[in-house]
Amino acid sequence: MKKGVLLVNLGSPDSPEPKDVKRYLDEFLMDERVIDVPYWARVLIVRGIILNTRPKASAEAYKKIWWEEGSPLIVISERLQAKVQQQLSMPVSLAMRYGSMTIKKGIQELVDQGVEHVLLVPLYPQFAMATTETITVLSEEIRQANFPDVKIDSLPAFYNKEDYIEVLSSSIKEHLGGKTYDHLLFSYHGVPERHIRKRDITKSHCKIDGSCCATPSKAHEFCYRHQCYEVTRLVAEKLELQKDTYSTSFQSRLGFDPWLQPYTDRTIERLGKEGIKNMAIVTPAFVSDCLETLEEIAMEGQEIFHEVGGDNFTTVPCLNDREDWASLLANWVKEWDTK
Repeated sequence: MKKGVLLVNLGSPDSPEPKDVKRYLDEFLMDERVIDVPYWARVLIVRGIILNTRPKASAEAYKKIWWEEGSPLIVISERLQAKVQQQLSMPVSLAMRYGSMTIKKGIQELVDQGVEHVLLVPLYPQFAMATTETITVLSEEIRQANFPDVKIDSLPAFYNKEDYIEVLSSSIKEHLGGKTYDHLLFSYHGVPERHIRKRDITKSHCKIDGSCCATPSKAHEFCYRHQCYEVTRLVAEKLELQKDTYSTSFQSRLGFDPWLQPYTDRTIERLGKEGIKNMAIVTPAFVSDCLETLEEIAMEGQEIFHEVGGDNFTTVPCLNDREDWASLLANWVKEWDTK
C-alpha cells in the first residue's frame, strides 16, 4: 500500500483585495467549529454583521504583510513542504483548511500518484476545535465521499513532544541571542472558554481557573489551554528562564463571549506600564508566520508597547521552514511509516 503525506495549514485569501478576503472570511467564520452556535445564529452573526463590516479592514491588514510571491502563510508552507519532500521518498502534498488550496485537492494530488494510505499532518502544535479538529473531521468527510478506498491516519497534537520543544527552544534562543530583553511573552491564539469546556472528555475537570491545567487529567488530551501553558512551561524549563521573566497570554479574540485570558494586547500594555522596556514575544500556536503574527503582533503589538513607554519590542519568527523543523516533520513521517 503506497503511502503519502498531506500537510494542512489554516489557509489564506487568494489576494488582499476585499472581495477575496470576504470570500475567505465567509468560509472560515461559517465553520461550525470556529463559531460554534446554531446555523441560523452563525448566518446572522457572520453574513449579517461581520461580512458587512470586517472585509475592508482585514484587507488593509493583509496588504501590510502581503509578499510579492503571495500570502506569507502560503509561501512559507510551500517552502516547508518542499524541504520535507526532499527528505522523504513518499509524496508530500500541501492543503489549506480554508481557501482555494482545498483538502480535497490535496488528497486528489496524492491519489493521482498512487497513494492509498495518507498521514494527515495538521500544522498546529496544540489541539483545538477550530484548528486540528476541523481539519480531521473535514478530511474524513471528504475521504468518505470521494476517496472511500483511501486510509487516513492523523498526526496527534505534538505540543509536548521532546523533539518539538527542542526545535522551538532552539529557535527562540537563536533569535534572542545577543538581544537584551526583560520579559518574554508567549502569545497563543485565543479561543472562547466554551470551546475548552466542550472538549472536556471528563465533563467535570475544566474550570479555566489555572489549577485545572496543572492537575493531571485525561481532559488534557483535548484541552487547548493546558497544552498552551504546557508549551510555555517546557520551553521555559529548557531555556532555564527565571520565573518572573516570562508569561503566557492569548490573542485574536472575536465577539463578546469570554475568551481565554489574559489577553495579549492588554498584557503588552500592562507590562509596558509596569516599566518593562525591552520585550520579546513568541507565538507558539502557529508554525508559520501569518496575519496574526506579522500584523497583529509585530505591528499592532509593537505600537501598543511603544505607546506605553516601551523601547525595544522583539518578535521571534514562527518555525516557518527552518531546517530542523522540516527534518523533525520528516522524522515523524518516517516513524509513522515503520509502524
